[in-house]
Amino acid sequence: MARGFRRAGLLPFLLAPGGCGGPFSTLDPAGPMAASVARLWWVMLGGSALLFLLVMALLLLAFLRPGIAARTGERLWLFWAGLVMPGLVLAALLVFALASGERLLAHPGTPGVLRVEARPQQWVWRFTYPEAPRAVQGPEGGMETAGLLHIPAGRPVDVHVIGGDVIHSFWVPRLGGKMDAIPGHTNILRLQATEPGLYDGLCAEFCGTFHAEMRFAVQAHPAEEYEAILAGLASRLPLPALPRGAPEPDAGGRDAVGSVPVGRSPDGQRLDGQTQGGQAP
Repeated sequence: MARGFRRAGLLPFLLAPGGCGGPFSTLDPAGPMAASVARLWWVMLGGSALLFLLVMALLLLAFLRPGIAARTGERLWLFWAGLVMPGLVLAALLVFALASGERLLAHPGTPGVLRVEARPQQWVWRFTYPEAPRAVQGPEGGMETAGLLHIPAGRPVDVHVIGGDVIHSFWVPRLGGKMDAIPGHTNILRLQATEPGLYDGLCAEFCGTFHAEMRFAVQAHPAEEYEAILAGLASRLPLPALPRGAPEPDAGGRDAVGSVPVGRSPDGQRLDGQTQGGQAP
């Protein structure tokens, strides 16, 4: 029986490494911004482990030597354990967190940064490319994709998250931090993919009935091929599927309560994978 309890106690430690990977793991970074977030997590974990061991050592000391706190004086314990130690820990964590957070921000004047725009609405992500080649821009300029963001690998990208209907949150765990999309505001998040590949993203702020289905992907292309790939996106990308159970839109593109389903723009037009000049096909 005792052996069974010991094995059961080891089970969480054996299963824990399984949570360190996967498409939504912040501990498996694929870019320098995400690596900064992961580094902060590991530092906090290491610091927490050291503090835990210190507290356990003091607890053991109290059991082995009863009355030691009274002999050393309460004021001494309150000063060192209650003020100095927490102050040093919090100050060190604050400095490290601020330095890590600075790497996630978009600093004006940084050379070689690409600008893209993310416009969420219930329940789809739409991406526009103000710096797209003229070959893929319509008469009004601009290029748009839905559910799939194209970026060059190895190059920093400033994502302008533009709020619309309700609060959403842009998050690609393996490429960077989170950024809220607040109606009427534009927030900027910097991310970067070290290698070409497909990276999963999602809305990290509850935004309504089909919040769990509001996902997207980021396709990182080789930097030298990026503009050519955008220029070659002549065919339409698949229309994002409606989440299971989502109401079918009526002729105006809205459901019974007036929210905008996946695959429809606010004016009822289809949101195919690519549109040109701001006009849906």
